[in-house]
Amino acid sequence: MWPKIFPFLTWFPQIKKTWKDDLIAGLTGTVIVIPQAIAFAIIAGLPPIYGFYTALIAPVIAAFFGSSKQMVSGPATAISIVIYATISKIVDPLNHLETYVALTLVFTLMTGVIQLAMGLARMGKLVNFVSHSVIIGFTAGAGFLIGFKQLKHVFGLDVPSGSTFIEIVSYISTHLHLTNWYVFTIAISTIIIAVLIKKYIKPLSQFYMIIAMIFGSILSIWLGGEVHGITSIGAIKAEWPPFKIPQLNLEKIQLLSSSAFTLALLGLIEAVAIARSIAISTHQKINNNQEFIGQGLANITTSFFSGFAGSGSFSRSAVNHQNGAKTPFAILFTTLFLALILFVFSRFTAFLVQPVLGGIILLVSFNLIDLYQIKKIFKSSGRELIVFGVTFLGTLFFDIEVAIFSGILFSLFFYLEKTAHPNIAVLGTLHHRKFINIIRDNSIKECPQLKIVRIDGSIYFGAIEVISDYFGSLYRQDDIKHVLIVANGINFIDLSGAEWLTEEVLKWQDRGGGIYFSGLKIVSQTTLMRGGFRKNIGSENFFKDKHTAIHTIYQKLDKNICATCKARIFVEC
Repeated sequence: MWPKIFPFLTWFPQIKKTWKDDLIAGLTGTVIVIPQAIAFAIIAGLPPIYGFYTALIAPVIAAFFGSSKQMVSGPATAISIVIYATISKIVDPLNHLETYVALTLVFTLMTGVIQLAMGLARMGKLVNFVSHSVIIGFTAGAGFLIGFKQLKHVFGLDVPSGSTFIEIVSYISTHLHLTNWYVFTIAISTIIIAVLIKKYIKPLSQFYMIIAMIFGSILSIWLGGEVHGITSIGAIKAEWPPFKIPQLNLEKIQLLSSSAFTLALLGLIEAVAIARSIAISTHQKINNNQEFIGQGLANITTSFFSGFAGSGSFSRSAVNHQNGAKTPFAILFTTLFLALILFVFSRFTAFLVQPVLGGIILLVSFNLIDLYQIKKIFKSSGRELIVFGVTFLGTLFFDIEVAIFSGILFSLFFYLEKTAHPNIAVLGTLHHRKFINIIRDNSIKECPQLKIVRIDGSIYFGAIEVISDYFGSLYRQDDIKHVLIVANGINFIDLSGAEWLTEEVLKWQDRGGGIYFSGLKIVSQTTLMRGGFRKNIGSENFFKDKHTAIHTIYQKLDKNICATCKARIFVEC
């Protein structure tokens, strides 16, 4: 019982053997999290210190109460942009920062409560219903949004705060001649250095962000800094995350509830996806419900210590795993090192300028656009392309929750539309061989009295119209009186399907024929048995396999027709 409540009890005894590996992974993770904590806080519309608050609290709670041993949680790009997109519509962070922060803490608390409730209600399978194309579309759209919002720091332009995607594009295109070339030089140099290190200097590739930030800051000082309009982000005040109770009330709940649910779902999808991807190589079993609980508790706790909502991080989790982390103790080491750096080196952030950070965030946003996966979507499926396009464009031009739920609705629609058209194959045979679909060979023969069909799909309310139309056309063929349904491919039958099936069978029986079933799984007969439909159809019409069914049905066929039949495809013939 206790390990279920406190999952860390299962791995805590291992740290005597694994602490050295965890120490190395934790030290490396610290270097990675510093630039990301600053960048993601700014993306969320908050001062950089709030990124450190989140990075100090959220990872430890999520790791100790989640199920993955290597996944690192905390500030995340997509989550940060949802926070900004939601809260900035209510209050301007530039003019009312204190109110903005207070509302962000409430938003984080609500998100965590929703995630925790979903985990306790064992709703972990919910993430399976969100199409991969929705996530790819949203993250690509978020990447574009983040990137374009940072262009003002790259070109040194005064783009109005709160501008939409179209407004940003319009403003930059009409004011490009006002570019501050000192700012532009610093931003582009930072990007170039980061890309070169990541691509060509492999031993330093994990530290490319922080090296590029140091280089850009030195270049800024050499070029003259504020004299040329190059603004600094200012020094970070070194302090432990202050304890604050989020100012939750009914008005804020009503204001933020829909967006909080969207953020909660997005965070859970991201976290579970990361945990599963790592588990492929570690062979660890991931418990979705436990991940829900871990993420929920992390966000709830973080909201009380002035942090904002987070989720799993692809980059930090990959680095943690690749550097040999064996248990979540590595994340505890990262937190301790981060706290040490915050108190010792925080004053040096005064040398970090906006163009440098703009260049780094531009790189982060580009990494969100998964060109490989997008190319696969374009090549593989028109339906998935529509889902991707709806989510991507919705993220750029509409509210983010509208974009995500529109993508989910489109993907569910296409799924239901596909399942509403089950494949119905007509089977025949040659010289008593196995039964195959007649469309595969023109020489395949059928019995003139017994139609054998295979239904590949479930019989439920959405598919009844298609299946009913097919059987209606069969019924109008007077020479067909018996139908055998090869039912191995039927996964379930709902109440509507059971009612239609019973009426259809009785209709054929009244005409002197019948409908029979072979290989229908017991689990698929649950509704038929509980609702008394199997009894009405006749238990004798259900067979374990088609050969047994054919042997029984053959006795009911018109022997005068059999005498002159040239098909003779059954052994009984």
